[in-house]
Amino acid sequence: MNPGRRRNMKKFLKISGITFGTLLLIVIAYVIYVFAAYERVEDNAKLEVVSSQSPEKTVPTGEKLSITSWNIGFGAYTDEYSFFMDGGEHSRGFSEEIVYDTVQTMTDDLQEMDSDFYLIQEVDLDATRSYHINEYDLLTSPFDSMSKVYAQNYDSPYLFYPILKPHGKSVAGIVTMADYYISSSLRRSLPIQDGFAKFVDLDRCYSISRLPVENGKELILVNFHLSAYTTDPTIAESQLEMLYHDLTSEYEKGNYIVCGGDFNKDLLEDSSSIFGVPGDDYSWAKAFPYDSVPEGLKVIAPFNSGTLVPSCRNADMPWDPEKNFQLTIDGFIISDNVDCIESDVIDKQFACSDHNPVYMNFILK
Repeated sequence: MNPGRRRNMKKFLKISGITFGTLLLIVIAYVIYVFAAYERVEDNAKLEVVSSQSPEKTVPTGEKLSITSWNIGFGAYTDEYSFFMDGGEHSRGFSEEIVYDTVQTMTDDLQEMDSDFYLIQEVDLDATRSYHINEYDLLTSPFDSMSKVYAQNYDSPYLFYPILKPHGKSVAGIVTMADYYISSSLRRSLPIQDGFAKFVDLDRCYSISRLPVENGKELILVNFHLSAYTTDPTIAESQLEMLYHDLTSEYEKGNYIVCGGDFNKDLLEDSSSIFGVPGDDYSWAKAFPYDSVPEGLKVIAPFNSGTLVPSCRNADMPWDPEKNFQLTIDGFIISDNVDCIESDVIDKQFACSDHNPVYMNFILK
């Protein structure tokens, strides 16, 4: 090899080595940042109740009450949207304007439903994916007369993926609203996976709000969002076990239990046969384990055989009723001293979220 070619080769190897070393340092620094920045939200944390309701505004017995639960998908999921973690394309909402308009539309929808209680999941407080819109303020502003509780689900480190348009950092949570006085509320941290998997499925929680009932007992109103992306099946089992334990202990005190949210489990057990789109490729959509439900509690799967509306679409592609896997994963848990009159899915055709809202009409005995 002549001297000129040798010098060029050395120069190339030097530049390549520097480039590789720099990239390696960046990756190492990012991994250190992610692990250093990660911190689980405190368990058994007392939550602030924002309310103008008087303590005398107690929940009645023997009267029909209504509750709506809706995972709003951080305002990104128009019917054209697909999400990268579900096998789709996008990591953020299409634009700040679209996210704002989508959350505003869902807020208007909630007002029209005129429920006594609302349980809302995936509400961003400050997130890259939703252009730092405070969705809590936007969502709750028309409900000044209702008691409100926000429970932070997670405050994730900056996720630098996908590379060209990273998902970014997310502060998000769940919102509970009631047309009655809430005396106190508590955040419970759910079991999650260890290791790197915890950065994918993020933190999970449920909130327990206590509402005085006119007969001196309490309505225990629980809002939850269980894990979707866990690869360890024991985590899902542990989450339900923890939830059941808290619910059962309150029921044994004579209190009323109304619990709702996103189970991330197929409440109809075989939604593919009901909605007509095979779900064999979607391993996360396990049938709900009804045999694990403790005595005194009942799981309510919203369903109407005359309309057949799913509560969720898989977001690996834009909404197409002939192609999207559809299932019902949103629902309720009640105690035996609560009568469910009816429960169904409200068909919003996935215009604003990958979830349709679900409702239940019920009576406290």
